[in-house]
Formats: sequence, structure tokens, C-alpha cells
Amino acid sequence: MTVCLLLLSAVALTAAVPAPRALTRAAWPEREPVVALWVWQCLVATVLLCCLTALVLGAAAVFHTVRAQVFAPAPRAVTEAYDLSAAPTWAAVLTVLLACGAAWTGAMLARELVEASRRRGQTRAQLRERAPDLPAGLPAGRGPLLVLEDEYPDAWWLPGHPPQLIVTTGALHRLTAHQLDAVLTHERGHARAHHDWLLHLSTALATGFPRIPLFAHFCDQTHRLVELAADDTASRRCGHLTTALALIELNQHRGVLSCDSSHRLLGERVDRLLEPPPRLGRRRRALTTTVAALVPLLPLLITFAPGLTALS
Repeated sequence: MTVCLLLLSAVALTAAVPAPRALTRAAWPEREPVVALWVWQCLVATVLLCCLTALVLGAAAVFHTVRAQVFAPAPRAVTEAYDLSAAPTWAAVLTVLLACGAAWTGAMLARELVEASRRRGQTRAQLRERAPDLPAGLPAGRGPLLVLEDEYPDAWWLPGHPPQLIVTTGALHRLTAHQLDAVLTHERGHARAHHDWLLHLSTALATGFPRIPLFAHFCDQTHRLVELAADDTASRRCGHLTTALALIELNQHRGVLSCDSSHRLLGERVDRLLEPPPRLGRRRRALTTTVAALVPLLPLLITFAPGLTALS
């Protein structure tokens, strides 16, 4: 049991500190944002699985009731292979810390979801007030696209049930038909990939554990990569130049070409669209995706290794 906990700690530390730093400094995520998002998710899943399996093993060693429930269907040889009766004192302390961390993680996720639901409710209430009244006889549902009378050019996607695309008349006047199609395709790309859930998860983890590099980098990179991925979705259908021009037209008033840190991502997105980087080869994409998918299996392999060895 001690060896398992040490190995799980080593894997968690490796995935939580050096791996995200190396991934943040790498150049290839800009070329393949979808693959990069998958790699980040796999790293986070690895750390969370390490903590979860370590919590289960520690609780089984410290609490007899938990041990009886976890190992009830297992043969006696499997239970003896984990040597749960010889749990050191630090294992009990680690178990308590992991239990507190699990409870805090759940609380942060619940808080983020509640806050997101509240913000969506407020936004929908404001949209109902701002949206023009429909003529009598038309259905009350406004459909997936809502046009607002506003000279301020803007377009965004509002998740929820049902999700809605909102575009202002200012954007309709400023954008050409092809540019508008690029903007709507960008927003639909967010909707199809369910980027809102990924953003909620990364924000909750970064808020709950701000000193853990993995979660801080995960949050920052997720907000950046989801935009790059949606840009790629739009550019594949409407062209890189059209998408870049649409982005400039929508954000000129925000300082899209400004060097200010809050607007730097917009400038990077425009530069990337005007000079699109070459994509990774198909084999490299497949290899990166497969290796990333296998990494979260390490905690499970470490956890089940003593039992599988005993059975063999």
C-alpha cells in the first residue's frame, strides 16, 4: 500500500508541475488547439485519478469499514497484497488531506455551475427585455438565432437550454455576408464542442487551487485554445482571410490590434489567421492523442497492480 501511494504521488507531481510547464512552452498547441485541449484534459484527469485512487487506498487502510466495502468481493490474497494493516501515520494524514481536497473540489465545481446558471438566467432576462416584440400570431420561441437592435457590433453564443446565437444589428451592418457566416460558424463551433463545460471545469479548479501550476495553466490555456479551435472551425468553412477580417471588424472598437494584455489574444488570433501555421502530420496527431489518452491509465495500473499480481 505504501509503494502504491508513493507511486501515485510521483505520477501526480510529474503531471501537475513539469508536464504543464513543458506544454505551455511548446509551440505545437497553436497548430493543433483541439489536440492540445485533449492533452490538457488528460493531464488533469491523471492528477484527479491519482488523488482519487490514493484517497480510496488510504481510506481502506485507515478505516476498517471502507476496507470491508472496497475489498469485499476480492479474494483474501488480493487484500493481503495491499498490506493495508501496516498503514503508516502519514497515510492517515494524507487520506484526510485528500478527503478535504475532494470535498473542496466538489464545492468549487458546484459553485461554478450555480454561478454560471445564475449569469445565464440574468442574461436571458436582459435579452427578453431587449429583444423586439414579435407580431401577433407568431410562435413565442425565437429560435436559435436572436437579432438585437443595437448599433454596438457584437455576436456571441449563450449556452443553456436551448442554446442561442445572439447578433446585434450593428454587426449585421458592419459585416459582409461571408464575414457574418464566419462569425456564426465560430460561435457554433463553441456550441458543438461544448466549450462552456470545459471552461467551467478549468475555472473551478483554478479558483479552488490557485497555487497548483497545472490548474492555473489549464485555465489560462483553455480560454485561449477554445478560441483558436473555434477560429479553425470558421476558417475551414469560410477561409482564413474572411475570418480574420470578421474578427477585426467586430473588435476594432475593443482594440484588437492593441498591445494591451487584455486584448493581446485578439491580436494573436488575427495574426494566426492571416499567417496560418502548418498543421501537424496525421501520424503525429494520432500518436499525441493516443499517448495522452493512455496517461490517465497510469494511476489505475498502479492501483490495481498488486491485486493483479496476487491473482496471477
